[in-house]
Amino acid sequence: MGLSLLEGFAKSLAMTILSEIGDNTFFAAAILAMRHPRSHVLAGCLVSLIITTILSAALGYAAPNLVPRDWTHHITTLLFFVFGIWSLWEGFTEDGDDDELAEVEAKLNADSKGKSRNKENSKDDDDLKKSKRPFLTQYFSPFFIKAFSITFFGEWGDRSQIATIGLAADENPFGVVLGGILGQGLCTVLAVVGGKGLASHISEKIVTLASGALFIAFGVHSFLSSADD
Repeated sequence: MGLSLLEGFAKSLAMTILSEIGDNTFFAAAILAMRHPRSHVLAGCLVSLIITTILSAALGYAAPNLVPRDWTHHITTLLFFVFGIWSLWEGFTEDGDDDELAEVEAKLNADSKGKSRNKENSKDDDDLKKSKRPFLTQYFSPFFIKAFSITFFGEWGDRSQIATIGLAADENPFGVVLGGILGQGLCTVLAVVGGKGLASHISEKIVTLASGALFIAFGVHSFLSSADD
């Protein structure tokens, strides 16, 4: 079973890029960057993604200490095949490429409308609110917090996070963290700089099919490595 830093880095980088491009959090970052200061959105997204990547890798690293390594390897192999088949199925059955972008934009629009109504109804309490602001908003911009929270909760429990946990259980966790952070960073910068215009030109179908093929390839590689052992 290969535990090299380079192998973990390469697998994590490829998996992260193909999983995150066209993902909900990718579209959310692109839309937020069109509405708020890009530096705040980029910082919030990156900090959130770095934290989730490290937490995921830490969970994966701890797994072999709680469960026999052979079991974690077989579970990881199974997850790769499941995610691969799932992604291929989604890719072949998707009707259009703009559904997810439109869905994310609609959710963000609904949230912003609700907040704007609340602001209109409470203009007289501005001074009182400023003095009683939550602790975090006294040190971080609301745009940073918004980008951080949307990204963090959007990433938690999705395929890329679970796959990162599996990779860290089976590969060098430091390589997985480095590859994951670099992949997340590249995708986030692309989303923030390119904005909604770039996001709308990305084919979710092609990316989903490519990620499915990659997961299947990882599963085959993991299966063959266990057979060799």
